Amino acid sequence: MATPLKSLKWYRRLADKQGRNEAGVFTVEGEKAIRQVIARRPEAITEILAVNEPPPLFHAYPIGHVSENQFRYISTAQSPQGIMAIVRQPEGINSAALPENPGRRILLLEDIQDPGNAGTLIRTAAALDYDGTILTESSADPLAPKCVQATAGAVLSIWLRRTGQYLELVSSLKRQGYAVIAADLKGDDQPSVLARRDKLVLALGNEAAGLSAGLLEMADYRVRIPVAPEKAESLNVAACGAILMYLSAAK
Repeated sequence: MATPLKSLKWYRRLADKQGRNEAGVFTVEGEKAIRQVIARRPEAITEILAVNEPPPLFHAYPIGHVSENQFRYISTAQSPQGIMAIVRQPEGINSAALPENPGRRILLLEDIQDPGNAGTLIRTAAALDYDGTILTESSADPLAPKCVQATAGAVLSIWLRRTGQYLELVSSLKRQGYAVIAADLKGDDQPSVLARRDKLVLALGNEAAGLSAGLLEMADYRVRIPVAPEKAESLNVAACGAILMYLSAAK
């Protein structure tokens, strides 16, 4: 018999930002993504919901069994995978203060509104050994289901800050010796400026409008990736970010 640990309505509300913030948790769907969370932050998982018997690794957590219909009601995915973890929100995600040790490489997403782009960029940052990501309040919520799905479970692999005071964080990082490198279609600097930087902030802007004037003014470099304009006007922001992060991480 299907026996979820809480009401189905409670789980369904986690698809909404207010519901997540009130509960202090979010959802990670799919066995592979959940394994990634377990590998990085096993203590963050509070429970597992599953249609079928989950793998032995998942038995370390309370398990709620649900029917396929119940899971479809809870899930926002177009193709629900039948297993979901309930995960504690990362500490400080809505804070306007940096971690005590921010690390060497930081990604800044200014008003990246598509959750697929935001999630893909967070996943790429984690894969290329970035330490954290700063997002503006107008950016996609990194804990929203579509964004979490795009991270493939890597959402807890780096620290996150989502705040309207992001320019103050950038100023603080500049004072700590970080170079601010802006991706700019009108930039004059070559991507090679990213190489062998000890401490940097890589800033990517809104899919349509690009980076704000305020952030461009703060940038130490404005980098443009050369493209063939007769074939494509520009790159998707997730592709642009992947190329620049790779160049910054290359030895």
